[in-house]
Amino acid sequence: MATTKKGRPTSSLKDYMLRVRLDKETVDKLDTICETKKVSRSEAVRNGIEEQYQKMKK
Repeated sequence: MATTKKGRPTSSLKDYMLRVRLDKETVDKLDTICETKKVSRSEAVRNGIEEQYQKMKK
């Protein structure tokens, strides 16, 4: 019997996992962003990467 994952389907497949080391101050900033914008840490990091990429392209 095949097993399927539960939960909401995503708009894009997320095949890669990235592990980073952060100091407490940076984690606190990340958590503040997440609480304010009501997003996960992963989503906040993805948004930050996209924002920096768009700035770089200009």
